[in-house]
Amino acid sequence: MNTQNNITVAERATNPHILVMEDESSVAQGLKMVLTEEGYDVDVAMTGGSALTTLENDGIDLLLADLRLPDIDGMEVIRQVKEKKPETEVIVITGYATVSSAVEAMKLGVYDYLAKPFTEKQVRITVEGALRKGKEESGALKETVPTAEEEKLIQKREVMRVLNRTSDDTEFWTNLMEGGSKALEGYRLSDEAKAAIISGDLKWLNTHVGELTQKQLMFIYKRLEREAW
Repeated sequence: MNTQNNITVAERATNPHILVMEDESSVAQGLKMVLTEEGYDVDVAMTGGSALTTLENDGIDLLLADLRLPDIDGMEVIRQVKEKKPETEVIVITGYATVSSAVEAMKLGVYDYLAKPFTEKQVRITVEGALRKGKEESGALKETVPTAEEEKLIQKREVMRVLNRTSDDTEFWTNLMEGGSKALEGYRLSDEAKAAIISGDLKWLNTHVGELTQKQLMFIYKRLEREAW
């Protein structure tokens, strides 16, 4: 069973929903993989028409929009999105960056404009910033008490973010290895989750987060290896 196609109501309410509008399959699937690993709910649209249909029917928090599509100009899709659902944040991704298109995009209210090729780190940072901006503007950052199920999903998402970052950011890896919990400031983690990451508690991680990828396990193995010595 494909778990990506069986998202619970609680997951839909907790995880930001992102639509990648990109007609190049390898780029679209690459972005989906990176963002899914960050804990986001990600859909892909290969045409402007299918993107507009998804945006009309689903609650999309963020649109990653390529500008050159086989049917509709990407800028026109952005224009319609901003007219009908201005609360939807937009990030332009394009291999044909020009000053005029960047200016037009910013006038329409897009959050950022990324020229290809971009790095995974650039995508993660930009997406996180766009979603935070959307939450702040909608007042969603006001203090609320999450349900037990939502809290579990939050912890899972945050642990995955930390472990993914350890494989991409050597400075963060070092800080986490040497400084422990101090390096985790800014992440919405429980004391138990922090302790599990810092100590390399695989039993806790497997129980509360689930099966981890080799990429996510690299830091844990190194932590356990250091403890053994």
